[in-house]
Amino acid sequence: MSSAALTTAIERRVPELLAEAREALACRVPDYARFLVEHEQEVTAGVLAVLGRVLSRAQDGEAERAEEREFFEELGRSQWREGRDLPDLLAVYQIGVRVFWHHVSAAALEVGLTPDAVAALAETVFFFVDRLSSASAHGYVLEQEEAGALRERHREELVDVMLAEPADPAAVRAAARRADWPVPEKVAVVLVEPEDATGRRALSRLDPDALPIRRPPLVGAVVPARSRAGGRAALAGLLRGAHATVGAPVPPERLAQSLQLAEIAARLTKEHLLCDDPVFVADHLDAIIVHRDRRLLDALGEQVLAPLEACPPSSRDRLRETLRSWLWHMGDRRAMAEELHVHPQTIRYRLGRLHDLYGDALHDPEVRARLTLALVWRD
Repeated sequence: MSSAALTTAIERRVPELLAEAREALACRVPDYARFLVEHEQEVTAGVLAVLGRVLSRAQDGEAERAEEREFFEELGRSQWREGRDLPDLLAVYQIGVRVFWHHVSAAALEVGLTPDAVAALAETVFFFVDRLSSASAHGYVLEQEEAGALRERHREELVDVMLAEPADPAAVRAAARRADWPVPEKVAVVLVEPEDATGRRALSRLDPDALPIRRPPLVGAVVPARSRAGGRAALAGLLRGAHATVGAPVPPERLAQSLQLAEIAARLTKEHLLCDDPVFVADHLDAIIVHRDRRLLDALGEQVLAPLEACPPSSRDRLRETLRSWLWHMGDRRAMAEELHVHPQTIRYRLGRLHDLYGDALHDPEVRARLTLALVWRD
């Protein structure tokens, strides 16, 4: 029996075939069922075109055409771009081929096709659908990967824009739109040690809205600063054990300032001057201010401790220790004696020696403030 007779027999069944397909699709993927109704003529033409290709391949072994694969790859790509799920498209293929084969096999028996010819036809039909399903899945994944790579580039560009000094709020908003990133009222920087695997794992657990910071040697992320109760506690829980530093919350266009302070806090953590886990910059602004520039702090120390230089080294160290304790305990001699593990009389003697060296300057609030910076904060 010729392929023309089979084609004619199937063509008579197309209206019934489409009706059966619509009914089957309505339960699983109703959007596609509606598409069949709205584009019946185009779908009919497509069914007949597929039929022609299947018969050609069954009879002549015609190879797959590049344009066919490209067409179905593009179907997969459009599925991703339209926000649809790949399983829905594959379900359409599976339902379609089941209905298609039901009518094709019935028509083949009707025109008297031999069992061997029917078997060859079945193999061709299901191989054809398997190939087009593979092409669509490949297209879907390619589009997904390309969209993801583009999104990551846009997100990196957004971080660069926010870290510019000064950052333009309009430029930040434009970059955020390209990155499909909802701009929060405030953001914060999270930094981890580049070689710390625990820190890197912690970054991977952050909110999906977190933006990666990849500016060697900096490794971290920009996170929305949640104002709701528990937001900080949740972030602290994610970062615990990662030796992370969390910058102060700032508007997005002031992110560079948050990063600068976070870098200082990270340095102070490495120097064991800050010991929280994680370190929140907002809790340690005073320490950051004091230790921001070590050279200035050293210069201040040399200046305000100059009167002690007249003493022998061993005595100098004891007097310095006593002066620090006096400032810390606001002159409470009992507390000083307990801290330094000495007799109160010893405290009285040392304080007398300090008054000899500093004179009335010890009663000057400005001098005491400078001594506090140089001794209490520094130590």
